[in-house]
Amino acid sequence: MKDKSSGWVFFAEKDVVAAITLIDNAELTGEVAFHCQQAIEKYFKAYLAENDKQVRKIHDLVKLYSEIKNIKDWNIDEILLEDIGKIYTESRYPDDIGIKPDGLLPTQEEAQKYLDFAKKIENLFKDLVR
Repeated sequence: MKDKSSGWVFFAEKDVVAAITLIDNAELTGEVAFHCQQAIEKYFKAYLAENDKQVRKIHDLVKLYSEIKNIKDWNIDEILLEDIGKIYTESRYPDDIGIKPDGLLPTQEEAQKYLDFAKKIENLFKDLVR
């Protein structure tokens, strides 16, 4: 990895590790989902940095991916990306963290799907910048 993205990658990896650590606890699906969203966002920003693109202070995964597709289409599930992207919240209040737009916490199956997707993004990023 190059210096341009090392900070983003360092924290993205920690988000993936946090999600892996929490995934088996059915009470922490919101936290898993939140860490997955954060990891994907950071890997996207790392890729943009690696390609000398401006890293904007946005959290919208769909918008970030549209910028990435101008460089290279990663051929990922954009419906799942949009779903995970809706997990992000500006607020750190307990009622908001890891909540889906319907106001519910993700199921364990959804949390696992989000984690699998975050790990896929991690692997795609690492394959593309080697």
